[in-house]
Amino acid sequence: MTGGLLMPLATAVWLVENTTLTFKQIANFCNLHEVEVQGIADGEVAKGIKPYDPIMSGQLTREEIELSSKDENRSLQIKALDVEIEGEDKKIKKYVPLSKRQDKPDSALWLLKQHSQLKDSQIAKLVGITKNSVTSIRNKNYWNYNNLNPKDPVAMNLFTQKDLSLALEKAERRIKREKKEKEKAKLSVSQGS
Repeated sequence: MTGGLLMPLATAVWLVENTTLTFKQIANFCNLHEVEVQGIADGEVAKGIKPYDPIMSGQLTREEIELSSKDENRSLQIKALDVEIEGEDKKIKKYVPLSKRQDKPDSALWLLKQHSQLKDSQIAKLVGITKNSVTSIRNKNYWNYNNLNPKDPVAMNLFTQKDLSLALEKAERRIKREKKEKEKAKLSVSQGS
């Protein structure tokens, strides 16, 4: 049984479609019932759920799948995910596969809709795209704007909830500061007249 598997049903769909693992192995790994996995294979369960590749997401390796494919009594072992809970500030540019690159503008749109208080530069930094792209998405003149679908970047693993919370706190502080500055400016104008 795995504790931190992302999207277990979608992962099971991918494993059913792309491996020779037994239903029991897939069920154990995805924390599902063997009957559910059988249902996925028969097309009765998880209709319309997009397969989620556990290799690409870093939860499994090809070697791990091959080892368990050769021995049906061997359980799949989830790869130790480098979950940044310790609060380490390691900024490493990670390679984003072509299939995932559309996720960045989609995520920027989601952030613009859900957290409009964030500055374009903050969104650009969080999502990993240029500030100009974020601004053009905000102004609805991004080259591919009509094909964008807002997607939650935390759920898509572009960054952590902690990163988002820190950015939102910073935005709130900026808004309060700007409000105080406006009030000071109004006060000095009214005192000057």
